[in-house]
Amino acid sequence: MRSLFVRILLWFGLAMIAAAVTSFIVGVIAERQARDVAPPHLVQALGIYSQTAADMIERDGPAAVNAYFDRIETLSGVHAYLVDENGKEISGETLPAGGSELAQRARQKTGLVNDLTQGIPLNAVAAKSPKGATYVLVAQDSSFRRGPFWGLPGRPGSFRFTLIAITRSLLPILLVGGVFCYWLARYLSTPLEDLRGVAQELADGKLDTRVSDKLLKRRDEIGHLGRDVNLMAARIESLVQAQRRLLGDISHELRSPLARQGVALGLARRRAGADAASALDRIEREGERLNEMIGQLLTLTRFESGTDGLDNVTIDLGGLVREVAEDADYEAHDRNRSVRIVRDEPLSINGVPEMIRSAVENVVRNAVRHTAEGSSVDLTLSAESSNGHRTALISVRDHGKGVPEDVIEQIFRPFYRVEDDRDRKTGGTGLGLSIAARAVRLHRGSIKAMNAKDGGLVVEIRLPEK
Repeated sequence: MRSLFVRILLWFGLAMIAAAVTSFIVGVIAERQARDVAPPHLVQALGIYSQTAADMIERDGPAAVNAYFDRIETLSGVHAYLVDENGKEISGETLPAGGSELAQRARQKTGLVNDLTQGIPLNAVAAKSPKGATYVLVAQDSSFRRGPFWGLPGRPGSFRFTLIAITRSLLPILLVGGVFCYWLARYLSTPLEDLRGVAQELADGKLDTRVSDKLLKRRDEIGHLGRDVNLMAARIESLVQAQRRLLGDISHELRSPLARQGVALGLARRRAGADAASALDRIEREGERLNEMIGQLLTLTRFESGTDGLDNVTIDLGGLVREVAEDADYEAHDRNRSVRIVRDEPLSINGVPEMIRSAVENVVRNAVRHTAEGSSVDLTLSAESSNGHRTALISVRDHGKGVPEDVIEQIFRPFYRVEDDRDRKTGGTGLGLSIAARAVRLHRGSIKAMNAKDGGLVVEIRLPEK
């Protein structure tokens, strides 16, 4: 339950249900307490009827009692029955449903008792005859006060009665409250979803992304947060653009003195003797290395600007990987190393060919530099499926020393070196993997490195398949 919308909806829903159930329980308790309460005039009238019938049954017999009950029904609308101590109705009529149980309860309690679960409420009052026998008057009176749970099937307190009462009482509340809770949860969570989308766009490098005007018009804390996010995004965009301009300008400016240095180096070779050859070779190597670093800085700066303005086309990933492997293998032979393709599946993706080629090439060249002499760099191109989405997986594995586990996540940072001395010997600039990581992420892919169990480093590139 990680969704804020679901949490808000459930918490408000549970609070509403708890309040409704509490109200229902209070109502049931009040109903039960008032169950055997009737208007005073009805209590008085039924008391008179029951005592009169008890006196009359022993004096005049059942016929007189029936005639008396007929007069009562004509005058007041109350239909009465008289039950003796054996639970038998004296006139031979069949008691209504629940009548026998109510009569039994009336014998055990002084005063009026009633049963509200039937079609017409039943009332009962016990009375003693002159000879000491106990008779119970059971009466049906439609004018009796009806509580909120009158007419429910089942006896009050039974599971069926309680379940049906809860359903009838809570269903309208749940329907109305559910709509309100849904609207409130959506009102609170929707702007947060929008802010999350803006944050994701900024994280993907789209620094011109801003919060919508609709959210900014809000006068509450969420509206203030949206305005703060826009200010933050504008500041970050300004700083990053300034950094990119500075990096690009410096890189371009360094190219000119390097070019002049190359010309001066050529003239120096002509004039100097054999004794200066080694020093001049060292100057040339350092100049080439610096020139390579500047080129990679320019590439990184260009990639940092995103894919806007670049053409996204369908890329034959298998063909691209084979071309990179052939070029790298040709260069690797000079170092007594090789590059081979272990597995090659026909896969296609949408993207910028220059960026994808640069990403794969930088990873492969990095592997060639660090694999052991006489070993090979193994490339694998395969497809993966997850939740119905296919992903192209490019795996590059070398047979070198690997990378310490505590710094393996750092190797994709610009200028990061695991071992300075080793990188100087291999000629690395510390930018190749950074360029690869940026290019992959711009294509909504992922890149990660891990040490192989039997030695060496494995770099995996995942890109969404076309």
